[in-house]
Amino acid sequence: MYFLGSDFFHIENAFEIHPCCMDESCKSAACSFTGCYFILWMDVPQFVHLHSEGSSGLYACSMGNGTSRLYSALAKTLNSSAASQHPEYLVSPDPEQLEPIDPKELLEECRAVLHTRPPRFQRDFVDLRTDCPSSHPPIRVMQWNILAQALGEGKDNFVQCPVEALKWEERKCLILEEILAYQPDILCLQEVDHYFDTFQPLLSRLGYQGTFFPKPWSPCLDVEHNNGPDGCALFFLQNRFKLVNSANIRLTAMTLKTNQVAIAQTLECKESSRQFCIAVTHLKARTGWERFRSAQGCDLLQNLQNITQGAKIPLIVCGDFNAEPTEEVYKHFASSSLNLNSAYKLLSADGQSEPPYTTWKIRTSGECRHTLDYIWYSKHALSVRSALDLLTEEQIGPNRLPSFNYPSDHLSLVCDFSFNEEPDGLL
Repeated sequence: MYFLGSDFFHIENAFEIHPCCMDESCKSAACSFTGCYFILWMDVPQFVHLHSEGSSGLYACSMGNGTSRLYSALAKTLNSSAASQHPEYLVSPDPEQLEPIDPKELLEECRAVLHTRPPRFQRDFVDLRTDCPSSHPPIRVMQWNILAQALGEGKDNFVQCPVEALKWEERKCLILEEILAYQPDILCLQEVDHYFDTFQPLLSRLGYQGTFFPKPWSPCLDVEHNNGPDGCALFFLQNRFKLVNSANIRLTAMTLKTNQVAIAQTLECKESSRQFCIAVTHLKARTGWERFRSAQGCDLLQNLQNITQGAKIPLIVCGDFNAEPTEEVYKHFASSSLNLNSAYKLLSADGQSEPPYTTWKIRTSGECRHTLDYIWYSKHALSVRSALDLLTEEQIGPNRLPSFNYPSDHLSLVCDFSFNEEPDGLL
């Protein structure tokens, strides 16, 4: 727990902090310097200056550039000044007063903020059932790279997307509208850089329990006025599931710790008492890093092998793999001893082909249309009851994503799962 004035900032896998020296050069008229500290954050040494500003509390400023990029959200309070312009639910709440929210009321507030934008695109669920109905309600899982705000505004260069479409105070409402429309039981997100001031306080009031694991060297920290690092977030409805075990995984490649992470949690269904593991990840991006992604995928699979006790516990893995189906990392997952299948293949005519795209954007380097996002599941223990169809090219439009209609450059994937009544052999 790290205190910032009257607010607190909770960091999982707490870091160590050690005073090391005094540096009077850091003083300014606005603040009083309290010390230079060495911080060990996710096994990465960092150096920061800590300051106090009257009654406002402690603030951290990093020393230097790439070698000292601290988790800069330490310098943020939980309250956004811009948020005060919005109705009550969209203002960052006092942590001591987190009363439940009616999702319909929150959805109405979001739509009020978005009244000048085009309406949401219509997407339909495709029924994929091949057997009798399950005796328990399905488990709805949403996978989505929501586009980090700092990257969308500062690094990604979406040349056909108007700057106004990327404004956080409206874009966050588009993201929330998508989540509220599909009401997932489990939500797996990548590129989350507004966890503490938006998603955690709001979704907790909707009944979700959340976990956030940031990248140790997030590219968001290079963007001026960033909101801290981006990372993976995993939310589940507490009235449906009980947390059995949770693991934050910093992925390795060829024995080296990397900048990519994963969260894996074992949950127990309260209706059926059956357990399963849900994992979320975001692998290394860009062409030329195929072998690196492959190594990260192998490391994740090994971790999941251990967590599921050699595939005894059913598994769902959501992620932006930054890899087309032709890449080695995809083949590793498809041929793993964990017996995984990719859920969105079931939307194809032959049941064996991935969608033609899950992301579609135009950057300064040109137009990019790729299939990078997946929901993997234990094919002998779980069945896909339905899957949300993708946006059509006509719906996406000639300027592609993101847009006034859609808040991210990646499409959300949503599936309904049920347990097979009698799982056979290995899961």
